[in-house]
Amino acid sequence: MAEYRVRVRTGTAPGAGTSDAIAVTLVGTRGNSPRTALDRWGPDFHCGAVTEYRVSVPCPLGPLILVQVHKGPCGGLPESSWYLETLTVWGHRGDTGDSPGDSQDSGDSDSEDSQEEEDDDDDEEEEEEEGDGEAEVTEEDEEGTGDTEGTGDTEDEEEELEEEPEDTEGDSKGDIEGDISTATAGDPDDVAHLGPFHFPCYRWLEGYGTWELPEGTATTPSMERHPRLLRQRRRHLVQMRRKYKLAPVAPGLPWALPPGTPLDPNLSYSLPKATAFYLRGSAANLEAKLKGFLARPSSWPSLEAMTRVFRCFHTPVTEFVLQHWQEDAFFGEQFLSGVNPVLLRRCPRLPPNFPVTAPMVAPTLGPGTTLQKEMEAGTVYLADYGVLRGLPTALIDGRPTFLAAPLCLLHQRPDGEMLPLAIQLSQEPGPESPIFLPGDPPWVWALAKAWVRSAEFQVHEGLTHLLRAHLLGEVFALATLRQLAPQHPLFKLLVPHTRFTVQIGALARRFLLNPGGVFDRAVSLGRRGLLALVARGLRALRWRSLVLPRDLRHRGVTATKRHHFGQDATKVWRAIRRFVRGVVALYYPCDSSVRADPELQAWVGEIFHRGFLGRRRSGVPSQLDTVRGLVTFVTTIIYTCSAHHAATNSGQFELSAFPPNAPAAMRRPPPRSKAALSEQDFLEALPAMNTTATVLAVLWVLRNEPMDMRPLGHYPDRHFTEGAPRQLIRRFRRRLRRISREIRARNEGLERPYPYLDPQNIENSVAI
Repeated sequence: MAEYRVRVRTGTAPGAGTSDAIAVTLVGTRGNSPRTALDRWGPDFHCGAVTEYRVSVPCPLGPLILVQVHKGPCGGLPESSWYLETLTVWGHRGDTGDSPGDSQDSGDSDSEDSQEEEDDDDDEEEEEEEGDGEAEVTEEDEEGTGDTEGTGDTEDEEEELEEEPEDTEGDSKGDIEGDISTATAGDPDDVAHLGPFHFPCYRWLEGYGTWELPEGTATTPSMERHPRLLRQRRRHLVQMRRKYKLAPVAPGLPWALPPGTPLDPNLSYSLPKATAFYLRGSAANLEAKLKGFLARPSSWPSLEAMTRVFRCFHTPVTEFVLQHWQEDAFFGEQFLSGVNPVLLRRCPRLPPNFPVTAPMVAPTLGPGTTLQKEMEAGTVYLADYGVLRGLPTALIDGRPTFLAAPLCLLHQRPDGEMLPLAIQLSQEPGPESPIFLPGDPPWVWALAKAWVRSAEFQVHEGLTHLLRAHLLGEVFALATLRQLAPQHPLFKLLVPHTRFTVQIGALARRFLLNPGGVFDRAVSLGRRGLLALVARGLRALRWRSLVLPRDLRHRGVTATKRHHFGQDATKVWRAIRRFVRGVVALYYPCDSSVRADPELQAWVGEIFHRGFLGRRRSGVPSQLDTVRGLVTFVTTIIYTCSAHHAATNSGQFELSAFPPNAPAAMRRPPPRSKAALSEQDFLEALPAMNTTATVLAVLWVLRNEPMDMRPLGHYPDRHFTEGAPRQLIRRFRRRLRRISREIRARNEGLERPYPYLDPQNIENSVAI
């Protein structure tokens, strides 16, 4: 007779406990245990409970590979969902009288994580890393991934320019091999030496039935040594694909869950997150209603009146916007450190449809230089909104709204100040499309800049934010759930970065993108124009624009001064890449191991076909053939779901709280001349009071929600149970803490800080 001890950890979220009858069956390489009820006096599985039981077997089971969890009715009590975190099992021969605490439970996250949190951030033993403070991008940052079809690798890989030193503490080859080996050292016939075995779950179990939890060691399909585990993987993935079906939600857009699909608790907001989300929305709408803004479809009476909307929600940044919105320097700065910092590109030559002449811009450039000299020096930049050309617009309150597709030329001075040189409000030059200049009458120039800011709002919300963060993030999340088994190392690596993403996507389609939703009621594009914009943007999207180092280099902004987004994003990208590279190296020793992984290839293929609609000209890989390509692919996904979303979401309300800085809907057509304008003319072109209040209420709700927020690198759910990946996680978090200190120190000297890519402000996933 042999005995096993089973420790069951119930989640701490409200409602996580269950009154249902729970039983387990232990499955080893040599047989199964009897189905054993887990029952003691009193409630066993209440919220936050950690309970232990003993399971007797006639003879040792060998190394454990699965635990079957059975959930059934208990007396006459109604069924209740259960959030199971983990099961941990130890082996015994007979009752030795040992306390369960005598054996180290490395599955308990509390002691390890609390110790890590207590580490001194200024510990001098933290490793030094080369180049993390620079925005300059090397080939090594790309890991060799390019825009070629199919494999994610460049056809002619250039030699890497610089190889950054790797951290070697505690991760020699021997250590790594030991960390990923099965936890069954010793005589396999002696059950006393088996364990602990960890069986992570971290999901809600609904209804009655049986769930199979594989042992927690991360494995690819080729690493599985037991046929039953291979069968379990296949069954699980078949169930996931049946449960989470994909369908086109609109022509030309990435696929998602079919409209109306009910979300199970594993995809939904936690109760604290949902409560905070809806309370924030209610407070914003109440504020707008109490002040009467939502009932006024008329122009703002004055600029001063605009400052009163949502005044109680203002922050130091919103106050800065109120004071500086008309300044050219602030207008230019937002291309580098605003919420859409991925549009601006260096302009070595003027496009043929933007006939700016040297005399036009000479007053702004000053003496001693010319436009041609500055373009050759790399200090002239272009913001091109041609993607908006010809899109339909909405009727709001029975009135037409208008859209422009501007071109904006900017110059960066030696001190780093970015100033606009010229603005053209259409893609077709001509007598009715004048080029506006800083020397024009004040309200004429202010209106031209407002048109650019309105175009910026449409492109940011439709492409940079909705498409690149939310819609693609949802595809990444669903492909991970549908194509990777829970024991797959990539599932364990990526699942924290999928948290709540499907929920917020469903909410966006329900409240923002639905007919009669916020876009139809308050944004120039309306729903129809937005869907057309997203489809157009997806057709034009290229893989290089998602790979941060390639994007910065392609746009020519690696050496741009005061580029706080570029500097901070590069640091975060490098930290993510090092972490991903370390984890991938544990499980993929060579390129052939990547090619031979059917789950990985199915996952990449689904992202290519359902996210990017199978367009090979996009350069998005449809399969992966190398370790380097895999590292870049995974790094890009994690960066997109965390840092890219933070950069494009976090500052929305602050930078848009004063309507002239981000007009969502323009009520007059773009000016066709430079005739003098008054302040009232300017106000009548801007959004009405009710539409302004509607947009700001939504942006207030979409601010980062601190409730149940998990910052980048914070992984309380211990999907990885081996020592080597856990060590890489700790090292990743140390790097992020150091980046956070550097950003905060830099921000202390800035008039307008750039906090959005401070790792402490970056959420792991697209969750809001």
